[in-house]
Amino acid sequence: MTPANIAGMAAVKGLQIVALTDHNTTKNCPAFFKACKKCGIIPIPGMELTVSEDIHLLCLFRSLEDAMEFGRRVDERMIPIKNRPEIFGSQFIMDDEDNLLGEEENLLLNATTLSLDEGTALCRECGGVCHPAHIDRTSNGAVAILGTFPDWLGYTSFEVSNRGSVTEERTRFPVLSALCSVKSSDAHYLWDISEAENYFELEDEPYSSAFVREKLIDLLEGK
Repeated sequence: MTPANIAGMAAVKGLQIVALTDHNTTKNCPAFFKACKKCGIIPIPGMELTVSEDIHLLCLFRSLEDAMEFGRRVDERMIPIKNRPEIFGSQFIMDDEDNLLGEEENLLLNATTLSLDEGTALCRECGGVCHPAHIDRTSNGAVAILGTFPDWLGYTSFEVSNRGSVTEERTRFPVLSALCSVKSSDAHYLWDISEAENYFELEDEPYSSAFVREKLIDLLEGK
């Protein structure tokens, strides 16, 4: 799951727009942007933030600069526990040709010290849109941990995993009927990257990657 390989597999799968959402870091987003440009893919910079309640919050940004600022702010709220590559794997930082630039020393799988409220507010402060990830899952899902969907935080979208059902979640929580739904491959391996089974129809004229990215974020924000 290196930046160039993700972009290449997305092109093979016929995808047009893909988000990179590493756990608790945005440091591979610059390489991903360059790799996507070579493959004709529109990149979205993002992060899968683990808040202190152990909930995964999916954060997406309009620009690479906004995402990197968010990443710097999250770095300040990480718990400094050293990674053990022999157990958790290496945490490489790479360029767009998958050359090694460095390695993240602290474990990225840990929860940060940001609460769900704080993480949501910080994402929005940095110009991003966020929503609870894979709410159908029992691990790291907001519903399983909180017992309900946290609608009091003003989310305009929600995500279910590739095994989940948007209809079932909306039946359980009618408040979701007014929100934009996202069904994601949430791929941790190249072979998990889905084909274009789920999609948004977005305006693309006058065409630019930045314009289409703006339209997607607008849609997720309910605009």
